[in-house]
Amino acid sequence: MFTQTLAKRVLGSDLVNLLTGPHGVDRYTELLAPTWTRGEGRAKVVEVRRTTPRSVTLVLAPNDAFADTVKAGQYVNLAVEIDGRRHIRCYSPANTEGSSHLELTIGQHDGGLVSTFLYERAHRGMVVGLSGVGGDFVLPAQRPRRILFVSGGSGITPVMAMLRTLVDEGHTGEIAFVHYARNSAEACYRDELAAMAGVRVLHGYTRSADGDLDGRFGPEHLAAAMPSPDAVFVCGPTTLIDAVCEHCENVHSESFVPPTLDLPAASSGGRVSFADSGIEVADDGRSLLEQAESAGLTPESGCRMGICHTCTRRKTCGVVRNLTTGAVSTAPDEDVQICVSVPVGDIDIAL
Repeated sequence: MFTQTLAKRVLGSDLVNLLTGPHGVDRYTELLAPTWTRGEGRAKVVEVRRTTPRSVTLVLAPNDAFADTVKAGQYVNLAVEIDGRRHIRCYSPANTEGSSHLELTIGQHDGGLVSTFLYERAHRGMVVGLSGVGGDFVLPAQRPRRILFVSGGSGITPVMAMLRTLVDEGHTGEIAFVHYARNSAEACYRDELAAMAGVRVLHGYTRSADGDLDGRFGPEHLAAAMPSPDAVFVCGPTTLIDAVCEHCENVHSESFVPPTLDLPAASSGGRVSFADSGIEVADDGRSLLEQAESAGLTPESGCRMGICHTCTRRKTCGVVRNLTTGAVSTAPDEDVQICVSVPVGDIDIAL
């Protein structure tokens, strides 16, 4: 411990920063080991499991630079390099809260660049970037006594984190879990859930008839799982969340499906100035992120649907409209999420 503390103090000293300038000490230590960085959160993949036909589970060992505490249900931003370009996506870990390792189970989506890359090519020893912890889909400090969890597809991961955390805490109340997948082969964590003590688990399959429940979530499924729960936590497609909200009270929800954006019928006819790059383009009506990428810029982005805030940039002047909320930003020097913001007239963006 003393040696590690001394090494951190030496590497963080002004003298070392001066000697390693302008690149910084991280550019040298990473030559010895990619995760030996002080200022950049990274993680090494220490285990890879492909237990279903459409998902991959990665167990990550974060470096010391990633010191954030991840509450059960929250997400982290994962960065991977594909064909020389850095891509960021947000994923919810499935491990117990407080674990030294992060467990990400990533569903392969048709046309999904990052999910397909990780499903096909993730391997032990691979190094990925980690940054930011976010999301308010978490358990309350005062745990409810009777809890119903509902998830669909890859929405199971934050729910698994909550379930594992409650079991490890020795929760003495009632817990029920309903999970929907296309079929039993694609039901993640099926064996672990079957052996999980103190949790009533029901499976519903949308493309086969061998599940515990038939059809979609409704009064019958609620009655079979847990009538009148004290709290309900649901993660999945918006149709599942809507159904749960219709039949339950005290619902906490999170959707992993991009919202349908109400794009303008035509461009505003204005100009978009990416001031830091000296690039100006005619507004074509798309999001600022898409217009920046079309102009040859590579701004960092994550979820691309207004959740993770990775793409936030400073609007120095002009007006933009948020496509998810409809809110209009008119004041100068405001931070906006460029993945879900469109210009209204001429604007300048610090990018």
